[in-house]
Formats: sequence, structure tokens, C-alpha cells
Amino acid sequence: MPDKLNSVDYHWFLVCTKPGHEPELCSLIEREKGKIRNILEVYCPTHTKVYVRRGDNEQQQPFFNGYVFVLATQDALVEFLRDNNSDAYIWYNRKCTPDEKATVCTIPESQMRAFRDYNENYADKVIVLERPYTDYAVNAKTDEPNEIVRVVDGLLAGCEGYICRFHKKKGLVFRVQGLIPGSWLTVTYPNVSDLHVVRLHNAEGDRLSIGTEKGRAVDLLTGILQGCGYGERTQSLFYELMERLAADLSLEALCKYFQKQGEKALADRLAKLTTKEAELLINLARYEHDTPGYVKENWPSLIFRPLLTPTSGIVIEKDKGEVELQHKDYTEIIRRVDITEEVYYPSRQEDGKVTTAYYAHIGMRKEKDDLVFFANWDDFLREYFLTAGKANEKLVSGKVQKVRNEITLKETEKLIESFRNYAPTLYKVLTDADSAVKAVQDFKVGEDTLNVFTIRSSAEEKDAAKDKLIQTCVRICKEINTTNHLAVWRRYLRTVWLHN
Repeated sequence: MPDKLNSVDYHWFLVCTKPGHEPELCSLIEREKGKIRNILEVYCPTHTKVYVRRGDNEQQQPFFNGYVFVLATQDALVEFLRDNNSDAYIWYNRKCTPDEKATVCTIPESQMRAFRDYNENYADKVIVLERPYTDYAVNAKTDEPNEIVRVVDGLLAGCEGYICRFHKKKGLVFRVQGLIPGSWLTVTYPNVSDLHVVRLHNAEGDRLSIGTEKGRAVDLLTGILQGCGYGERTQSLFYELMERLAADLSLEALCKYFQKQGEKALADRLAKLTTKEAELLINLARYEHDTPGYVKENWPSLIFRPLLTPTSGIVIEKDKGEVELQHKDYTEIIRRVDITEEVYYPSRQEDGKVTTAYYAHIGMRKEKDDLVFFANWDDFLREYFLTAGKANEKLVSGKVQKVRNEITLKETEKLIESFRNYAPTLYKVLTDADSAVKAVQDFKVGEDTLNVFTIRSSAEEKDAAKDKLIQTCVRICKEINTTNHLAVWRRYLRTVWLHN
């Protein structure tokens, strides 16, 4: 921004004055700036005190006392302060070494806009925290990553931060640029439920909290065995393989054993495992070695793979989007599905988008003249079917509830953590009688039963029905996974979507 003579640049300078004299200095500059060359604007922070949390205590403390921001050239500002206010002076940056020259503190325009936005819009609504922002990345009690969210609208729109529990409330912890260039404040908005937020996937910490490493290992091995054509032998061979690998943690020895047993297809497939796949199986086998019987206890039957998994099991040719695998009582359709997620990298404090290839698994069987397609949501829907009466009504259809504000003592409306509010696709499936996709309890699959989502169609409309079922289920997964609400249901979602 050139000055009136087009010879120098303007900068925002930090001017220090006596605490309590900021309005007086601002008024003086405002009155005189029209007469003075190269002083354009003055800004006085409106909120000079903040609430600071130290442990469990909150105290109100001075924060911006004695500071005024002036947009000007340095010579003009120095001359004005010398002639009009000898008590005020321009702030200089601290010297890092004795030989270093002191430099005047200037504030970039972008940082000044961010600071003014903070000061004018929500400085009185947040609490300053003493600990660094990075300290709030992990829950100290559970040692698990705290959820990361982005505010969608309102005064804090665009802010990203961690959801942390303080006393009985969950607050949003985020950073704002501080008074001095390069400095940051860690603050918390005390009640995150007041904000409209979307959950971001933590690219560095969430992977194993969405789909467990052991669950992915079981699914990988199940897919390999089924892809090799073992059909009804899959479960018994799975147990045998895990027992042998637990006894001898060597994939090479395991491959040689199956070669001798005449199981060449299985031996060849195990020999082609990637490093990541091998690590999954070895880690599961190591846990089975330390906890004998763990696999059989947690996977008593391998009826049908979850909806979304990182591996296809059977090879899908590049020019084909899906493949069919024949089972005794149904046909499994395996389709590649690319899912794009908003992710966050805490170490770099950057967000982005990641697209990952998953494989959707749906079953198909014939009933009279119709085809029935189904997707495995067994544990998730089992938990849902266990709710009844008022609990079910609130979970599914609840919209708002009255909440008493502890400070104002007034009642306000708050959205209930229901499917209606935070998983609208699931809400429609469960409540709309005309929904093509249905939730079915104890759906018969061979000799076993599963809780599933199903859709019926004629043979002529089967492609549209497959698309509808997969798209609906994927949409439900994404809605549940991207809300900071419905945490219990994200836990059960891990058995549906084995996040890669």
C-alpha cells in the first residue's frame, strides 16, 4: 500500500501507552490523522480482559492493557508520538543475540484482520488456556486422540480445533493469532454443543480407532481364503492358519506348509502379501500367541464380510468395477468404492482431502420372483434394535430439548443427539415406510442370522437396486463418521466400515 507520495509502504505498528489511556490516544490520533501525512488508521482493542483457565480455576485478567494499533509509515508515526504524546512509543521486537540490532514490530495485514476478527467477535466468548495447543491433541486420561472438528457457520466459521472435556462440558480448543507477530493464543469455546461443527478425520491418530487393526487382519485373511475358493472350509482353515502362525511367527514357514499340503493357491497368495498386510497378520498372530483362544472367542463365525473393507479378497480386473463370488446360500458382490474424506494432520496443523479405495460387500439371493440384496450391519443394528420405547423414539426422531443456561438461568433449545439431526439418511431408512432400503432384524443367511440393510428388486432392475443399497449405506457411514455427535454409533460403525 503506497503512501500519498508513492515512495514508502504502510505497516501496522504496535504502540504502547499507559494502561487505561488507550481510548485517549486513539481519540487523539483520530482527530489529528486528517491533518497528518501517512497516518491512515488507528485500532483500539475493545476487549482488554480475558478469562484464563489455570487447572480447574478461571480468572479474569488484563490482556490488552496499554496497546493501540496504528496503520502508518514509521517516520510519520514516530514524529507524531514525539510531538503529541511523549508517554507512548512504538514496540520493538526482542533481540535474540547481543550483537543483533533491534527491529520495529510490524504486523502483517492478514494477521491484523484475524486479530480484529477475534477481538471484535468472540474474545468475550472464549477462555484463554495456559497450555500449548498441541497438549490438547490427546486425552490425558484415555491416551486416545481428541476429536478434531471444523466450525461450519456463525462467528467461528472455519475455525478448526480439538473437542476436549472441561469439568462436565465439552469445549472447542483452537488457536488464534496473538498480539505479537508469530505468537498464538490457545483458547476454548466452553460449550461446543452451541456450535455447528463437522468432524474431520485425524489422518495421524484416528486410523486404528475407526477400524481396529485386528478386525482388518481377520477380514484380510477371510477375503484371501474365500478368494482362493475355499467356501465352506473358510472358517476351519482360518482357525488352523492362525494357530500355526501364532505358534511360529513366520509367513515363509506357513507358505511352505501349505505348499506341502497341496494348497498352492493359498501359499502363492500368502507369498504375495504386501508389507502392510503381513504386519496385520503377524500382529494378530502375536496377540493370539499371548492370548490363546482370542480369535475364536471374538470371531466365532465368519458368515459374511462387513460392508466396507480395505481389501477385495478376490482379484477384480482393472476394467471391471465389481466381481461376484459364489457362496453356498448367496452370491457376494464385491465392488470398488472410492471414498473422499476431509482429513487433518495435527503435527503440521494442516487439513486436506484424501480419497481411499474401499470394497463394498453385499449379498444377493433369490426369493420367489424377486432378488434380495443385503449388507452386513450386524453389531450396529443389533444395538439399535435393543432400544425401545422412549429411548428409541428419542434416538431416532428426537429433534430438540430444553436446556437451562447456568449463567442466564434461561431455557434454550438444543438439538438432541438423534439420527434425525445427525444421520438423516439413516433416519429416513428407519422411519420412511416408502424407503426402498430397509433395516431387517435376524435376516437368515444359511444356518445363521444377521442384522442387515436390504433392498428388493426384480431381475431387470437389479443394477439400480445394487447401486441404491451401496450408495445409501456409504452415505450413512459418512454421516455418522463426520459428526462429533453419535459417538456410541461410531464405535459400532467400526464393525461396518473397516477404515483403512
